Amino acid sequence: MRRVVFNQKGGVGKSSITCNLAAISAARGKRTLVVDLDPQGNSTHYLLGKPAADLKDTVADMLEQTVAFTVFNRRPDEFVHASPFDNLFVMPSSPELDFLERKLEAKHKIYKLREALKKLGESFDAIYIDTAPALNFYTRSALIAAQRCLIPFDCDDFSRQALYNILNEIRDLQEDHNEDLVVEGIIANQFQPRASLPKQLVRELTEEGLPVLPVRLSSSVKMKESHQSRQPLAHMAPKHALTRQFEDLFKVLHGETVELEPLAD
Repeated sequence: MRRVVFNQKGGVGKSSITCNLAAISAARGKRTLVVDLDPQGNSTHYLLGKPAADLKDTVADMLEQTVAFTVFNRRPDEFVHASPFDNLFVMPSSPELDFLERKLEAKHKIYKLREALKKLGESFDAIYIDTAPALNFYTRSALIAAQRCLIPFDCDDFSRQALYNILNEIRDLQEDHNEDLVVEGIIANQFQPRASLPKQLVRELTEEGLPVLPVRLSSSVKMKESHQSRQPLAHMAPKHALTRQFEDLFKVLHGETVELEPLAD
């Protein structure tokens, strides 16, 4: 399964959600790949412990060969790096993505990522794609390449308005490029259960028929500590409440039974 985590708004936890779901997948014995399409390289740094600028054989290198004159292109798996965690691999980002974007767009290479990930799907059980906070060539490529889309949502009114725009953009892309793409769910992230506004917004979005997932991810300093230590929560703090929430989210996405508390008034 190829999943993309996408939101045009920054600071909503795309990289954290991508990496922690992928880490749980890998810990369960699934051969799992994270593809980092954000030039900032947060997922790359989180899982490999190195800034994207320090790495060779990146996703930018893989895409660049589609616009360069080469007799033989390297295989997609040659741009995959093993992480320190069993079964978890990364196709790292690069700052070069910013400079490469116009070339790829001019050469109409929007489907090349999908071709590469379909090939990688022969050797990986799960692929998670992290994206930049923008609707650009790379995020469109990711949405075209993916089978499922997860949308992180931080519970405020600005995010709500942005959410409607995102869903419209995805609908257009489904019609024109990827009819198999499914919006798997909206993830309420950095949720504050004692505040009335987040609960109100989640309830209203659910009543509108939007696919809000029943697991809400709490705001916690433990996530920042996880970033600093370069360890997903499943490895750094396996018994922490936020880790359990990620595990419940993973179970929901895979159709497993989870006991969830109702959204209190």
